[in-house]
Amino acid sequence: MHGQLVEWTQDIAGVLARPPGRPQLAALAGWLKRLAFADHFALFIHEGRHPPLALFDTIPPNLRQLFVGDYQAGSYLLDPFYLACVFGQADGLYSMRRLAPERFYNTSYYCSYYRYLGLSEQLGFIISLGEQGSAVLSLMRLRGGAAFSDGEMQLLRGAAPVVEQVVHAAWEVRRQLRPQGRSGVDDKVDEAFEQFGRGVLTARECEVARLLLEGHSNLSASQRLRIAPGTVKVHRRNLYEKLEIGSQSELLALFVRELKRG
Repeated sequence: MHGQLVEWTQDIAGVLARPPGRPQLAALAGWLKRLAFADHFALFIHEGRHPPLALFDTIPPNLRQLFVGDYQAGSYLLDPFYLACVFGQADGLYSMRRLAPERFYNTSYYCSYYRYLGLSEQLGFIISLGEQGSAVLSLMRLRGGAAFSDGEMQLLRGAAPVVEQVVHAAWEVRRQLRPQGRSGVDDKVDEAFEQFGRGVLTARECEVARLLLEGHSNLSASQRLRIAPGTVKVHRRNLYEKLEIGSQSELLALFVRELKRG
């Protein structure tokens, strides 16, 4: 027991001794991999309406377009980890199985994107960045690999404070290096938000749809629009009927399809 504690302490010291940013993130990934093997690591920063920023990953070049490029192009909007961040999920370690909706294998996210990743399981550390957004550090095992065991999950939860410190330090380095500039993907998402529903929905229904896409509830949407929650509910029902959908997840799936089509 004493030897294990010494090794644990030395490993943490080795991670924190590295310069903040990519060197420290790479050391963190190596340490986590020794605690619980993962084939891929990916750290995404979610800031408001901006597409996620890939701050660090270990994805091979031949798979990076699928895991990173396609995700940033709109698939992230249906990701249970992204939606957990939007809806204020508490910081911690979560599995896709815990966050995913029932019948996950029938969802648009799984059918249009996730199944092509070839994963058996995905874990994610959700880390709040305050008003700046949230970070998700994912650990992914390829199909055919065993599920993360209870012992591995316990070790990873024990590592959470170190993960949080390293991610916060990396994000601070990123912010200090240069201001966050806009990209073509940012512009494409903004344009898609502005155009979504036009010609089918009224101006007010478009506003409600955009707020729902951003993760607002009826209450928070009513506060933003300065109308009664009941009025938002009516607009929500009407726009669902016009778009021939029945839920917020279907609204997100429809938006992603429009985003990729544009």
